[in-house]
Amino acid sequence: MGYKICVIRGDGIGNDVIDAGLKLLSHVNLDFDYSYAEAGYDCYLKNGTSIPQKTIEVCRDADATFFGAVSSPPDIPDYKSAIVTLRKELDLFVNVRPIKSLPVEISRPNIDIVMMRENTEGMYKGIEREENGVAIAERHISEKASRRLAEFTYKYARENNRKRVTVVHKANVLRKTCGLFRRTVLSVSENFPDIETEEVIVDAMAMRLIKEPERFDVVVTTNLFGDILSDEASQLVGGLGIAPSGNIGEKKGLFEPVHGSAPKYAGKDIANPTATFLSAAMMLDFLGEKKEADRIRNSIFKTFAEGKRTKDLGGNLGTLAFTEAVINNLE
Repeated sequence: MGYKICVIRGDGIGNDVIDAGLKLLSHVNLDFDYSYAEAGYDCYLKNGTSIPQKTIEVCRDADATFFGAVSSPPDIPDYKSAIVTLRKELDLFVNVRPIKSLPVEISRPNIDIVMMRENTEGMYKGIEREENGVAIAERHISEKASRRLAEFTYKYARENNRKRVTVVHKANVLRKTCGLFRRTVLSVSENFPDIETEEVIVDAMAMRLIKEPERFDVVVTTNLFGDILSDEASQLVGGLGIAPSGNIGEKKGLFEPVHGSAPKYAGKDIANPTATFLSAAMMLDFLGEKKEADRIRNSIFKTFAEGKRTKDLGGNLGTLAFTEAVINNLE
């Protein structure tokens, strides 16, 4: 009996990259017991909901969830984002976004950032209304969520020999919400005197990520800010096609590529599966299988170093051929 993994392909190229990821995982020295569940826009068209209760239950029963990509159409009133719903239902309170240079021409060198994004509240609570021609969105920042995010961040930094945590906020303007976040994170930082702590206002951080990304180590911030900054930083190392993520809670984890569903490319053997492969490696880390996770990461780096890459990175390989190249480099 292997690890219980819930697999959600989702929409568009989610099918392509998850199929590639499962093929790669079949070559590691571990056993998996897969369960398959539905989510996303295609699921909505079929079932009237983007995230059936059965899917949530399968995820809860699994050791981890391996997630592709979903579409979230903006023109359907009250449409529920499948991934946002799963983050809330599984209490996946931190979104871990590694941003690391790869041996490809469009990747800036010497970048190795881990962004820690609060994953359950902030502007993504989804509490909005319209009154008298005014649209209002509520921003919820709690001490509890901020504290556990900070504790996770500093423990991660210590365990992974990281030297600095950068706290990103806008407390100079958003004095109540960002003020609470800032105070709570700085309070936790006092318990980790071996880790340097600095503060950066979010707009300055957006600029400094372009100017000097090499100086940042671990970054912790709120939900919306983290969403924007991590996508920005990902472009510095090659774009969303190589950007993995882990949604992690006390007991559960969901791992997904950051890119969208790109339906116009679905089924055309075009999609870059690198982000999915790196997300699979993060899933193995979460399961305590670091040796096999490192095998995947090392194989990806070796494949890129050989000049083999997909078209979005300047190469000529399709999804399937690139997958085979990575599998062949597993050592």
